[in-house]
Amino acid sequence: MASVEGDKSLQQITQDGERLSPVLPEGIKNYLIDIDGTICDDIPNEEPERMVTAELYPDALTTLNRWYDEGHVIFFFTSRTEAHREITEEWLNRHGFKYHGMVMGKPRGGNYHWIDNHLVKATRYRGKFTNLIDKEVTIQVFDDGKHE
Repeated sequence: MASVEGDKSLQQITQDGERLSPVLPEGIKNYLIDIDGTICDDIPNEEPERMVTAELYPDALTTLNRWYDEGHVIFFFTSRTEAHREITEEWLNRHGFKYHGMVMGKPRGGNYHWIDNHLVKATRYRGKFTNLIDKEVTIQVFDDGKHE
């Protein structure tokens, strides 16, 4: 697992003389990847013994490692708990995943709506990793009073 903390590629931003959170260079993405049902079999936290033998989705391994090699940041964002961290890291390493980190404890139940001050893009996994394409869709946003 590589580190992105203190990464020299992060660009420092200032506004009105105040430092803001750093950002990645143009073209580099922070990928947050789910684990269960996205890169391997969908296994509930209540059956951790199955996590050891979860079936890998080979196209996920190929795609995520390519993104890593292209310089993108790969973090796994999973509903698995801290108690599952070691077994999850062992599984990822055994299968050869390249990644920068893992965030445990994502809320369960789906229907996620992410609110952030940075641009957020979302891709729903539907059974196969392929090249990403541009597609126009309708999204919910905060009302800024500017209606086009």
